Amino acid sequence: MIRHPMTRGLATALPLILTATGGLAQEADPAPSQNDQGASTGEASAPSGDDGADTAAEQPTDAGDDDAAAEETQASAEPIPLVPETPTWDSFHGQLNAQKYSPLDQITADNVDRIEKVWEVHTGDVSDGSGDLPATVWSATPVFANDTLYIGTPFYRILALDPATGEEKWSFDTQSRLEALTQPALKNRGVAYWEADDPVEGESCQKIVYIGTMDARLFAVDADSGEPCADFGDAGVLDVNQWNDTNDRWPLSLLQPPTVVGDHLVLGWAGKDWAFEQAPPGTVFSLDARTGELEWTFETLPEEMREDSGTANVWTHMSADEELGLVYLPVSSPSPNYWGGNRTGEAPLATSTTAVDIETGEEVWHRQWVHHDIWDYDTNSAPTLMDITVDGEEIPALIQGTKQGYLFVVNRETGEDVWPIEEREVPRGDGTVEGEVYPETQPVPTRPEPLLDQAEKPDVWWLADLVGFGECSRLWDNLWYEGMYTPPTTKGEGTLAYPDSAGGVQWGGVAFNPESQVAVVNTSHITQFIQLYEREAYEEADSGSGNKTGFSPQEGAPYGMQLGTALNWLGMPCWEPPFGELVAIDMTTGEIDWRKPVGASQKYGFFMPESWGSPTIGGPAVTAGGVIFIGASMDAKLRAYSLETGEELWEDQAMAPAVANPAVYEYEGRQYVAFVAGGNTILKDQVGDQVAVYALPE
Repeated sequence: MIRHPMTRGLATALPLILTATGGLAQEADPAPSQNDQGASTGEASAPSGDDGADTAAEQPTDAGDDDAAAEETQASAEPIPLVPETPTWDSFHGQLNAQKYSPLDQITADNVDRIEKVWEVHTGDVSDGSGDLPATVWSATPVFANDTLYIGTPFYRILALDPATGEEKWSFDTQSRLEALTQPALKNRGVAYWEADDPVEGESCQKIVYIGTMDARLFAVDADSGEPCADFGDAGVLDVNQWNDTNDRWPLSLLQPPTVVGDHLVLGWAGKDWAFEQAPPGTVFSLDARTGELEWTFETLPEEMREDSGTANVWTHMSADEELGLVYLPVSSPSPNYWGGNRTGEAPLATSTTAVDIETGEEVWHRQWVHHDIWDYDTNSAPTLMDITVDGEEIPALIQGTKQGYLFVVNRETGEDVWPIEEREVPRGDGTVEGEVYPETQPVPTRPEPLLDQAEKPDVWWLADLVGFGECSRLWDNLWYEGMYTPPTTKGEGTLAYPDSAGGVQWGGVAFNPESQVAVVNTSHITQFIQLYEREAYEEADSGSGNKTGFSPQEGAPYGMQLGTALNWLGMPCWEPPFGELVAIDMTTGEIDWRKPVGASQKYGFFMPESWGSPTIGGPAVTAGGVIFIGASMDAKLRAYSLETGEELWEDQAMAPAVANPAVYEYEGRQYVAFVAGGNTILKDQVGDQVAVYALPE
């Protein structure tokens, strides 16, 4: 049996351990024109002529002569501001722009140390995996709307809570089977909320809450009563899997709530990483918010590639600019994740940010962030939309955080660079992987600077090496690394991956304060290794997989793979700390204002020095009071930082890592901050069912 010694104990938590984290995905010498690079010159690309069939929409409904009337109505409508005019936290990222920003300033950097827990709720929907149920992974952002706090649970229930007391108004149980059909755990990232612009008095479901399930059903219930909406789908439930008609390997799991834009529900789905060469292709669906009727579909893979490959799906939330009429899709990598010999043609929308017309589903522009992705560098968070002033010019921009630790900034109307994004040469293969092709270049932003230095191998941590009797140094010597985008190999112990799919920016995304024009992002520094095995060798080597780590077959491809985290025998990270940082960027210049270790690593009840930081899952929220709120870290603490300086101002202990984005809202004149502490076994084996809400003393 072939087994690397560093994979022993990969299920152990991080530092002194770092959990062996892997994809955090789903929930994957030719010239540039000969591979997935597509439009790879650094210019934005829009569909033209006959190419539209592969990248734009299919429209099962007939718009007909309504187009002109719709255009006239749109032209006469009032502009929709990018930043809501009133405090809003009614979606996964707070607002459709994904800024995770609140204009509330009752809690400030000067008084945040006085906030206290005013209520908490334990949902009871939790499992540590030791019994009959799989473990739970709970990343649900609380949604504040309709004077109610709405929560989705990993048992696929909706709770409607009084925002001041936590008292339950109603609950709804989807009665879904609690099986890990596509994921290693039961997952939920919350609910979505919609309300009619012109509600009909006396009729139900003029305000709706939606929740999806792992078996691909979307439920719609009345936001006031919790009763199913009879006109939506089949008596309140829509079977999305009815459209799973190519490479039906798994249900189209609805772990992320739909993105609500006007009267549209824009819906992606999650699948099963690393398991198959052929998989369902990454279709995005637009549904009528009232009825669930299919409005349009958007295909991310070219038609000729869909049968042989798959995924390139949108498994995380999306953002939208309602005034421009655009929804922005963060598109993941194609299958299989670590070998691309089955998809050597162009697939320009894979691992991209793609702007789509919300009414028609037609592509407006796209930017591909990884050409021919064989590293599982999914675009895993909604791009954050912002208006910034650069060299005296007002620019409608977006910033896309990535697993690579890059922050790409482009004009959200056109996709053109704000600061230059350069195509730079990258390493090629070593000749051990048959059928593979390698892009000559990859896009690299010149500003902001990378959140971590991927040019050379990270330094070996002397303490871990000492405890491991030189184990880390020996591993480093046997891992191939020539900088970012070193391809997977079958040689030695494989390729060092820094960062790999567990590092960089995860699905919490980038926060932004529109007043100061400062962006805030948390980033993980994690070193992993990838090894490919020819099929016969893989069958001998496979010892099973944990939560996003270990061996995966890539069934159908000539190569299986192993992904591991570089730990010594005791589970200590082999690379130097910090293991995670919080970073603030001045978006008028693209320069970093400050960067600080965030959180603390923790094991056996002992907290490591905060100067070491922690890997993080979940993102920050920022406020007009100059405060950053974030959970996200291994130590299961909730924290507040100064937006101006990065100084830690407040902390409290939660029952598990708060891997969901916090929510900031106002109710009856009082400002609240809500955290969901549900845990994620990727960070460590600690789960929870806690909703904790804080405010200043009355």
